Amino acid sequence: MTTESNKQVMSRFLEFINTASEALAQELISTDAVFHVPGRADPVKGPEGYLEIIAMMRSGFSDIQWTLEEMIAEDDKIAARFIMRGTHKGLFFGVPATGKSIQVQAMNIYRLSDGKFVEERGQPDLLGLLQQIGAIPS
Repeated sequence: MTTESNKQVMSRFLEFINTASEALAQELISTDAVFHVPGRADPVKGPEGYLEIIAMMRSGFSDIQWTLEEMIAEDDKIAARFIMRGTHKGLFFGVPATGKSIQVQAMNIYRLSDGKFVEERGQPDLLGLLQQIGAIPS
């Protein structure tokens, strides 16, 4: 796949993470995909694993949306910088809902194969997020 086609796949991926569409998960994520999640010893796998990540985020921030701010694509890899925005409406990392808004940056590196995501290493600013909901002092 070309760099340009990988960028198009990334655009569809943004639609997926903002809607949590199971159909898009099946379309865009390889069943063998591995996603390295901060705070977890073992990666999650496949479309179901990624839906699990999104469900975890939505449990605390039901209105969460990601905006793709920057993307660099080369060969089979994409580096992306996102801004996550939402309202703390549910339990998140043991912190009850506060009603506070968040705006947090995330830097992720993806690997694609045959137009599907096969790996992600994500680095959301969890410290900033926890500070914004009052779980940790600023």
